[in-house]
Amino acid sequence: MSPIELNKRQEEILQIVKGNGPITGEQIAERLHLTRATLRPDLAILTMAGFLDARPRVGYFYSGKKPGQDITDTMNNMKVKDFQSIPVVVREDVSVYDAISQMFLDDVGTLFVVDKNSFLTGVLSRKDLLRTSLGSQNLTAIPVHIIMTRMPNITYCVKNESLIQAAHRLINQQIDALPVVEEQPEGFKVIGRLTKTNITRAFLSLSENHEL
Repeated sequence: MSPIELNKRQEEILQIVKGNGPITGEQIAERLHLTRATLRPDLAILTMAGFLDARPRVGYFYSGKKPGQDITDTMNNMKVKDFQSIPVVVREDVSVYDAISQMFLDDVGTLFVVDKNSFLTGVLSRKDLLRTSLGSQNLTAIPVHIIMTRMPNITYCVKNESLIQAAHRLINQQIDALPVVEEQPEGFKVIGRLTKTNITRAFLSLSENHEL
C-alpha cells in the first residue's frame, strides 16, 4: 500500500490531536476557526488511514499507527474458514472420463481425490486431465489415482489459518485451489476449498468495509 500524503490542514489536525487528545471534533474545529462540517472529510480520512482513533462521546486520539495499519490488521485477522467454499471431490477409483465430466458439471478447475473413507489422497488439475485426454488412451479405463498429484506433494491449508498465508501459498505454488483440511489420526479430511476467486472476494469485501 502506497503511503498516504496528507494536506496542510490534515497535518494541522494531526498535531492538534497529538498535543491535546482526547479532543472532540468541535474543539478541533474551534482551534482551526472552521466548522465541524468542513473538517468531517479530513477527520474521516485520518481515522480510516489509521492516524487517529475515534471514540463516541470522548473524542479523537492519536493512534500512533502507520498509515493503513488498520487495514493491514484486518487483513491479517481474516481466516480461511470465513471465505472457503464447498469442496468438489471424487473417489480415487473413478475414471478420468468421469472426473472430466465432474469438473465441467461443477465448473471448477481442481478436483480433490479421496479414498473410501473420504480422506485426501490426491489432487487433479485441469492440466492433469487435459494432458491425459490428449493421448489415445481409453479415458473410461484409466482411474484418476494413476495421474493425480499425491501426498506429500499436495499443498493444503486449514480453516483457522490466516487468509494471507494461504494466498501466498496459492501464488508461490502457482496453483488454482487449496484443499481445506482437518487433520485426523487416519489422515486429512477435506472440509472445504480455497481458490483465487475466494481470495479476490475477500479483498473486495475488505474494500467495501473501508469505504468512506
